[in-house]
Amino acid sequence: MNRDYPLEKVRNFGIIAHIDAGKTTTSERVLFYTGSQHKIGEVHEGDTTTDWMEQERERGITITAAAITCFWVPTREKDKADITKKFRFNIIDTPGHIDFTAEVKRSMRVLDGAVVVFDGVAGVEPQSETNWRYADEANVPRLCFINKLDRTGASFERSYASILDRLSKKAVRMQIPIGEEGNHEGVIDLLAMKAYRFEGDMGKTVVEGEIPEDLLEEAKKYRHELIERIVEHDDAAMHAYLEGKEPALDELKNILRKAVINNAVFPVFTGSALKNKGVQLVLDAVVDYLPSPLDLPPVKGINPKTGEELVRYASDDEPFTALAFKLQADPFVGQLTFFRVYAGTVEAGSYIYNATTGTKERLGRIVRLQADKREEVKKVFSGEIAAAVGLKDTKTSHTLCVEDAPIILESIKFPEPVVSLRIEPKTKADQEKMGMALKKLSDEDPTFRVSTDDETLETIISGMGELHLEILVDRMKREFSVEANVGKPQVAYRETILGTSEAEGKYIKQTGGRGQYGHVRIRMKKMEPLEEGKKIAKNTTREDHFEFVNSIKGGVVPQEYIPAVEKGVREAMGRGILAGFPVVDVSVDLYDGSYHDVDSSEIAFKIAASMAFQDAANRAKPVLLEPIMKIEVVVPEQFMGDITGSLSGKRGAIESMEDRGQNKAISAKVPLSEMFGYTTQLRSMTEGRGSMTMEFDHYDVVPQNVAADIIASRK
Repeated sequence: MNRDYPLEKVRNFGIIAHIDAGKTTTSERVLFYTGSQHKIGEVHEGDTTTDWMEQERERGITITAAAITCFWVPTREKDKADITKKFRFNIIDTPGHIDFTAEVKRSMRVLDGAVVVFDGVAGVEPQSETNWRYADEANVPRLCFINKLDRTGASFERSYASILDRLSKKAVRMQIPIGEEGNHEGVIDLLAMKAYRFEGDMGKTVVEGEIPEDLLEEAKKYRHELIERIVEHDDAAMHAYLEGKEPALDELKNILRKAVINNAVFPVFTGSALKNKGVQLVLDAVVDYLPSPLDLPPVKGINPKTGEELVRYASDDEPFTALAFKLQADPFVGQLTFFRVYAGTVEAGSYIYNATTGTKERLGRIVRLQADKREEVKKVFSGEIAAAVGLKDTKTSHTLCVEDAPIILESIKFPEPVVSLRIEPKTKADQEKMGMALKKLSDEDPTFRVSTDDETLETIISGMGELHLEILVDRMKREFSVEANVGKPQVAYRETILGTSEAEGKYIKQTGGRGQYGHVRIRMKKMEPLEEGKKIAKNTTREDHFEFVNSIKGGVVPQEYIPAVEKGVREAMGRGILAGFPVVDVSVDLYDGSYHDVDSSEIAFKIAASMAFQDAANRAKPVLLEPIMKIEVVVPEQFMGDITGSLSGKRGAIESMEDRGQNKAISAKVPLSEMFGYTTQLRSMTEGRGSMTMEFDHYDVVPQNVAADIIASRK
């Protein structure tokens, strides 16, 4: 069985944006114009394709990233029946709400490009910045679409300026609008110097025409700027242009395509998805400027057996290599495992090797997704995105490959949860079901953690925010029929040290017969960031928040007991110093100790290390850390004073205030512990006209008076 579409005609891209910028509306237009559906769903009517979960439709927000496969023939191609003109799009519509940021992060890891949607009134918003940062980290080429130009207060130039100012100076106008707000009629393509209007059923007919007289001079000026920006990226074109010869349109597009793929230029388009203007030209731009899998460097990984670096090229002839990036419980077929194929092919019914766990699994069925609908396929090729049915041991970030050519691809790193809740089943019957439901939900969502409080034996769930946990508890009820009581949200505090200290831990127990003997000396200090380019020393193990150094000389502690010492330190870190919260950012150096030929054991060294850690930590200026959130509140001007006052009263530091359309946007950093229930408070203070976004920024030391209360409440 051969592939239907050559790789150069495949585009894997995501649609990303701040909440409410019109991302899902844009996705619905894409599905309609590509012929994947015959009716456009609307968010406000609750019948969209990509927002298919009940909770999404009720709240009008996207919660889970939805994958869609569709086909597009560029507008300029008249012969629509010719299959050679068709391009295959694998699109992921991602959430905009910060509580579901993991969905964006994992999607960025497997996509080749992205369309970033902006609200034409608000311009760049906080989540636009976060998503842009994720795309930067993943090195994903981007197109920008300034949406909602039909809304009152919309301004293309102001939104474009906010992209240049807050995201990247590499953005460049590809279009300018014909009219704004109620007068928005279409767009002008600056490269082709043509005006485009959208007529017929749902704007399906793209009508090309001449540029209106009153916009001609403006269009010429911006076209001149655009061409200068393009020829900068090609020496021959630059020389020709300086000599007065403008490169041909196709040559300009080729130079721009290379620059976009290298993240050297971010083209900016415009329109209104809701009013069906401009979306088809963005799809043409996806074809023209975003990469196919062949345009990108080969994916890198390591051989799990030898540790050597390997590369895999986007080719069907390479050994099969794929990354599982998302799990989803499906009510009809069981668990779906979404995977992106980087190299090779795989057939339904074959066995695949999970290089991360070292196990083999049978790949029963493969489906291609149309959001919540599915089409079964027999074979998946390099560069495609699909979902497997029935894989039991595969989790997010696992690498799937063939056993005789194993490879482990770089895993996806997720942010740590910052909010916790106590949860208990309402009845005995719910108890068993709750355990299963929580396991399935935590498998699906890497930012959702489930743990047990050692002292009270209560179940604790942790996530990215109140809404995140509220949705998960709601899903437990609806999808798994589990009724549960939940406690108040708890802040995920941490503990660390500010000073340095040394300590000795000795565990000696003499009973009849063989005793126990473990003895260690450790030095403790705050963990320093690793300098760029510096390698980790051979005697050191290092993770994000912990470093363990083995400086033992002359075998005073035998090598076989060193792992037990590290384990003892880690367990003590989990128990905390001041109030039982996990300890982070410490470096522990085991530099001396002693052992007994007969009585020494792993357990004795583990206990000795734990005792030494507690002693050293108590003398190294231990402090509590709390999550500090980055907050943006948008309110009408008359409420500014009340809002700034309320944020200051919550130990908040106000960082900036700026105009946002008719409103004011206040940016601040505020401790999470002060922000529970603030959305309700904000609504009552602003007559329901204020809105807020909040995302985790960093951990900071809790002031002494507040820390004393927290410690007392834990005793």
